Amino acid sequence: MDRFEQGFSNTERSAGLTHESASALVKTIKQLQKAAKEGNITNLKKSQQKLAEQMSELQQAVMNARDSWPFEESDEEHYLSDGFASELQRAGTERELQIYERDGRLIAHPAIVRILSAERAVRVDRRKVSTIRPSYLVDLLIKNQQKPGRFPAGRFLEALHGVYLELIKQDSADKKFKFEAGPVVQLTRIYKLFTSLPGSSLEYSKADFSRELYLLETSGLTTTKSGVSFSFHASSGTRSSKGQLTFVGPDGRDVQYYGIQFTSNN
Repeated sequence: MDRFEQGFSNTERSAGLTHESASALVKTIKQLQKAAKEGNITNLKKSQQKLAEQMSELQQAVMNARDSWPFEESDEEHYLSDGFASELQRAGTERELQIYERDGRLIAHPAIVRILSAERAVRVDRRKVSTIRPSYLVDLLIKNQQKPGRFPAGRFLEALHGVYLELIKQDSADKKFKFEAGPVVQLTRIYKLFTSLPGSSLEYSKADFSRELYLLETSGLTTTKSGVSFSFHASSGTRSSKGQLTFVGPDGRDVQYYGIQFTSNN
């Protein structure tokens, strides 16, 4: 068993044993109370003797539970940085959930998982999740996959189109630039405008943007409200070409995006 999974399992087991000891102690206290209420000296003394024994057992159980988590704070952060991703992937494989790693992020399609080592948490898409036991987190990711998609493809497409128009106006000497088939615009330029406010790129990363491009492409939506169609264009270079954006499909294959072009159908 992997390190975090084992650590959480040991602590859960210790907590369970402590609960059992505490429950037994409470039961004996009730027996003592009943014996005193009824005036049964024999049962009263038996309960008092059991109390002493069970208190000793409970104290030991509490100490075991207190010491059951094997990681120091520095070890936790180090492991979250260097080992947790692999453990989470193995836990996913056991449940037939494929988790792919790209550029320091984990993708359990379509969710993007970021490990927040210093915070002892992960971020699933834009939601911070502090429940990071690998088996438990995998269950959450599986449930996330089973939820119906809520991606607002139309709203995202309109936003892309609006920024696209601004960029081609900047690129054209004629500010009234009109087109049937517009130029191909790098998607990284659009992303830069999407995240122009300070700190925006931390909340909305290129990985988030790439995923939304993928969700748009697979949504079936092909035109804006005004009837302008779009198409994505790949880079003529290699995967490492500057400006290339990458997401991972459900089959684990990379899906690459470089530019977008809008074409008027009027």
